[in-house]
Amino acid sequence: MLKTSVRRVGNSLGITLPKTIVESYHLSEGDEIHFVETNDGLILTPFDPKFAEWAKAYEKTNKRFRNTLRALAK
Repeated sequence: MLKTSVRRVGNSLGITLPKTIVESYHLSEGDEIHFVETNDGLILTPFDPKFAEWAKAYEKTNKRFRNTLRALAK
């Protein structure tokens, strides 16, 4: 389990990410990190949970209208 500390950055607070996490998720300066609150605590993720919901909805639509979408793509 990795841990980090909350630090003062100007008038705000910030955290630093361990190098192993940065490399594993191919993060770089300016990338967005999303905080997701769950019953078990806080999850940090580079993946946008709203996009995941959109992708799931698209997948359902894509299966249902596969032939129509294929015809429109021509």
